[in-house]
Order: sequence, then C-alpha cells, then structure tokens
Amino acid sequence: MKINRFILLPAAVLIFTAVAQAQQVPMYSQYVMNGFLINPSIAGRDGYTTVNVTVREQWVGLGNSPGTYAASFQTRLLKDSYISRATSVRRKMVRPTKGGNVGLGGYIFNDRNGIMSRTGILGAYAYHLQLGQSRGGLPTYLSLGLAATLYQYAVDLNGNLLLKDVDDEFLNNYDRVVYIPDFNFGATYTSELYYVGFAMSSLSRGAILFGNKGDNERSELGHYYLTGGAKIRFMGNRDWEIQPSVLLKSSDMFFKSFQADITARVFYRNDYWAGLSYRTNDALIILLGLKYDRFYFAYAFDYALTEVRKHTFGSHELTLAVKFGESARRYRWIVAY
Repeated sequence: MKINRFILLPAAVLIFTAVAQAQQVPMYSQYVMNGFLINPSIAGRDGYTTVNVTVREQWVGLGNSPGTYAASFQTRLLKDSYISRATSVRRKMVRPTKGGNVGLGGYIFNDRNGIMSRTGILGAYAYHLQLGQSRGGLPTYLSLGLAATLYQYAVDLNGNLLLKDVDDEFLNNYDRVVYIPDFNFGATYTSELYYVGFAMSSLSRGAILFGNKGDNERSELGHYYLTGGAKIRFMGNRDWEIQPSVLLKSSDMFFKSFQADITARVFYRNDYWAGLSYRTNDALIILLGLKYDRFYFAYAFDYALTEVRKHTFGSHELTLAVKFGESARRYRWIVAY
C-alpha cells in the first residue's frame, strides 16, 4: 500500500499519540463544569434540570486535528416538598421525600481523532443516598450511577488519506464501521465543602460488536477516573471562593496512559470565575466563565507543552449551559455543589 506521505503525516501523528496514551474516549478541559460527561452518578446532583453543550477543537491549525462535540441533559426527580423534623428547639433535621433520590441524564456525542471517529448516545440513572449531616447542617450524600451507551466506531479512509492501492488486504479484512454497546459506572461522595468521585467506562471492553463481518479483534480499553474538589472561602468572605480540584485518569494500560489534571478556580459571588489547570505531560490550561441569570458560559484554552505546540494555535473548548427550575435551596436537603 502506497500513501501520499504529506497527507498521511498529520493523521499518523494523531494515531501515534492516541495509541501511546491509550486514550479511546473524549478529553475535556472543563470537566469541573459538567462532570456528568465522565461520571454518571453526578446526574441530577444539584437538583436542577440542566442542558449543556460542549464544543472542543484540539490542536487548531493542524490538519485532521481531534474534535469533540457533546450535548447533555440531566435532571433530578423531585417533589414539591421536603420533610423537616424538629429534634430539639434549636435544631432541625431535614430529610428528602421518597421521590427526591433519583437522577436521570443522557447525552449524544461525536469524537473524531484523525481518521477515526466515535458517535453515540448515552443514558444514565443515578441514586442519591443520604448518609448523614455535615457540621454546617447540610446532609452528606453517596451517589451511585450506571450508564448504558451505544456508539458507532468508524474509520474514514476517503476523507483523510489518498490511497493508490484500494485493494490492500489489511484494510479490506477489517470493518470500517462497527456498533458497540457498553456500560459505565460511577460513585460520588458529596458534602457541603468537598466531593470525591470514581468512575469506570467501557465495562464490557467492546465484547459485543455489531457489523463485525471482518472478525475484528477487540481493541476497547477500560478507563478509570478519580476526581475530587473542595470549597475554600477567603477569610470568611462569602463573595470570594476558591475551588481546587483534581482529575486522575488512566486505562487498562495504566503505566502508559496515566494522566492528571490539577485545577484551581477562583469565584466571585458565584457569577464569575477564572482558573488555571495543569495536565501532566500535555498542557497548561486557562479557564474563564460567567453566569447570567440561569445561563452559564465557560471557555478553556489549552497551551500545549509538547512539541505539537510548534504546529498549532492551541486547543479551544467552549461550554454553554442553562439550568431550569426553581432554586435548589427550596430543597434544603440537596447539596448544590
């Protein structure tokens, strides 16, 4: 098989990077903006009905560069009341009604990486179990989530490569389009001032393939995410707040794919925020955002720390969200992190 090397080079760089990092799932710099995209247990955590759109263009300026697009929806099944039980004259214990524990969500996505692309849909169910109360009087929660997904995995040889030998035996023995159903799991512990979460994706490792006429070998990897974050107020000033967070991610090829995102964002009255994030062996990220009424806007710029920065104008990610419903403070038993 002979391939025009000038057209193949950008795709080859992308494929090599993907294999070396063992990443088969989308990457998000604004994971703190919509953690539901990587952890199904977050569905409905804050009590609002939320619609979120994320657009990410990676390595702008490099031919056939990666791009990710996702549109998500999540909600909490709530009733119009909560139970407030007085245990003493000065203290009240607030508990949810039976209808307030379930969160639902879903999203559609498209993730392309050179000649490869994944397009699919996901649906998630989460159950938020109250464990106790923090020092501030708000409850602590353990949330468990399970998601089912179906996606198309495709290889496009027509748009990105020029082939002189279209009858190559290797290419024709493998399907260029397959459909893969799979499952994800997540768990999150949330209190008034911090949270910790863990998630796993691709639980079946692509064991079921539809359209597998070429007897393709399984190549899907399981991915693991460990997240955590906290709220810190400046000298008791409620107008200013800093939220440090971390995302640790890896796959079945642990030692070849481990990566960490270390982030700190500063908030002013919860309406404006700015922050920095460092992704190990990859990029330094600037985060900006604002809230207007029920609308949220966030932007991330990734400055590559690897050699690829010489050939690109950086990576750009835009997130838009809108939250419907009355304030979650009406439900005093919800920790609106």
